[in-house]
Amino acid sequence: MRASLVPLLALVAWTLPACGGAEYDLVVYASHDQEHSEPIIKMFEERTGLKVRAQYDVEQNKTVGLVNRLIAEKDAPQCDVFWNNEIAHTIRLKRLGLTQPAESEATRAIPAEFRDAEGHWVGFAARARVLMVDPKQLEAAGTSLPPSIWEMTAAEYAKYGSMAQPLTGTTLTHFAVLSQQLGREQVLDWLRASRESGIALTNGNATSMKRVCQGDFPWCLTDTDDAAAAIANGYAMEVVYPDQTDAVQGTLLIPNTACMIAGSERMEAAQQFIDYLVSPEIEEYLANSRARQIPLHPEAKAPEGLQLPFRDFAVLAVDWEAAATELQEVEEEFQKIFTQ
Repeated sequence: MRASLVPLLALVAWTLPACGGAEYDLVVYASHDQEHSEPIIKMFEERTGLKVRAQYDVEQNKTVGLVNRLIAEKDAPQCDVFWNNEIAHTIRLKRLGLTQPAESEATRAIPAEFRDAEGHWVGFAARARVLMVDPKQLEAAGTSLPPSIWEMTAAEYAKYGSMAQPLTGTTLTHFAVLSQQLGREQVLDWLRASRESGIALTNGNATSMKRVCQGDFPWCLTDTDDAAAAIANGYAMEVVYPDQTDAVQGTLLIPNTACMIAGSERMEAAQQFIDYLVSPEIEEYLANSRARQIPLHPEAKAPEGLQLPFRDFAVLAVDWEAAATELQEVEEEFQKIFTQ
């Protein structure tokens, strides 16, 4: 019995006021990397004079840990704003009745395809699903890049590349989107075939990126922020936006999302923070960070060399509600394929 009280006591301890009885004006749960999200929260505090209590997700529980916490707190919400580094779990929270509309002039400036029609969430600062390439390795191997995601497992390409198993994070979201758009059985067959194709299947995007940097393979499927990290660390990598053909039209973009938690007693401060996150200023800040996240606000200026959606590359059109439903339905099937 005593052991079962430990998680509850930890939660109660966290919800108590800060040392010395200090109060706070807003509670934010952030699953975006703390190295990027914490400075923005501090900038918001300095700009507004509001005091923010922030809770960050730990790496091994990325996103899911805070989502589960929000669900556990449903009857006594502690959080006002959830800053999620992806989108599917945000839609899950909406469906569970854990979010509320938070529309404003600022959120409506984000293109409609990256915000909820009912105002429950808004996207910003996206990552693209790309091929990261070491040109020297590619040339030395005497090969070329697969022209689309679907051809990565073809015999002439597979042994030269790497991708994460689609069990968590953006890779899971990516293949759930493809499953919803192109047909579940087609995607399941492709994933089964990938195990025997020769493509290296890793435990995450960062691992695939590191293996290219180490010289194991000329290319990998990953996110733009992982590719940006490799380049920032001095590796001579190139980023290729795949599926820019008539057959598969567009690269997948996965935005950060912000939502207001239902039951928040600090709605005004929560709306201020959401508006701040989607502002051109913060989009530009994240675009210029090591993560090189892709701004969605039409007035945000991108740093030199950062490609912008619709201007520099075609974007895959996504029905995010349908994709979130598909993710819940295929996640177990994906697990069976890669954990047998």
